[in-house]
Amino acid sequence: MPQLGRTRRVWVYLPADYTAARAKRYPVLYMHDGQNVFDACTSFSGEWGVDETLQQLQQAGQDAAGCIVVAVDNGGPERLNELSPWKNPEYGGGQGNEYVDFMVRTLKPYVDATYRTLSGREFTGIAGSSMGGLISTYAALKYPQVYSKVGVFSPAFWFAKDSLFRYVQQHRPQPGTQFYFVSGTTESETMVPFMKAMHDTLARSGAGVEYTTPADGKHAEWFWKREFPAAYRWLYRQDSTAYKNQPPLAYSAHLNPEQNRLAVHLPAGFKRGTVTVLNHKQQTVLRKKVRTGSAVNVGSLPAGTYEVLVRAGEEQGRQLLVKQ
Repeated sequence: MPQLGRTRRVWVYLPADYTAARAKRYPVLYMHDGQNVFDACTSFSGEWGVDETLQQLQQAGQDAAGCIVVAVDNGGPERLNELSPWKNPEYGGGQGNEYVDFMVRTLKPYVDATYRTLSGREFTGIAGSSMGGLISTYAALKYPQVYSKVGVFSPAFWFAKDSLFRYVQQHRPQPGTQFYFVSGTTESETMVPFMKAMHDTLARSGAGVEYTTPADGKHAEWFWKREFPAAYRWLYRQDSTAYKNQPPLAYSAHLNPEQNRLAVHLPAGFKRGTVTVLNHKQQTVLRKKVRTGSAVNVGSLPAGTYEVLVRAGEEQGRQLLVKQ
């Protein structure tokens, strides 16, 4: 984690058909508290069973697309520091900005280059519970070109409420962003009111928001494990309601930093497309026609962050490009 000068274990779940379906590419879900995501043996308070859930959904035909899950272990004593961009006077915090930079600028480029992902924002999600719900909300607002699906389980908005709500007023979600909120009604006095306030703020901004508050919900892994399938199915649904009748382009693009080349893979049925690179002022700085499996030379671009638009036929997708 160069942004924090630390190392961290990262878990990667590959769908059941990943090895056999060699031409297939997959959406990705990034998660926090990786120790608890897959296995009780590595957890500190129980597991979510995400791998079993996704396997069962695929086998039952309820998730034909499948999904890669990337889970980052928390930092133990650094957990509160890393999972809030703002300091709490009593509990700490303040390193969350660097943590989400690590996920976007270091981890995601590695994942996209190493695995067969669908790299566009329309196929990329982030989710977590408690402090993980707080940092997931922040990450989606800071990097709207990266995440369009946000799972927020029992969020600890109280930790930095004023700062978070000021931030969301200044960084409105982009169209097509989907948030799924869930918590128990009796987890704390402030949990549901703060979550409802965030729901209302995001909904007014045009985001898609789902909101549920089971009466028996607790601040515990067993509850988040139970609620994860419904959240996943809603966030990663493939019907037209998810995209307002404009399905995104299921492409993949990743940068080879040594060669300064952006490799592009178009979905089956598209032999040609167009790659457009925009700077922070939304000005076009590069536009190239591409064939699937080809690469775009971006060596002429200065170091910085860019938005990449990939278009083929009537479909389009986009993502962040970080050039060191």
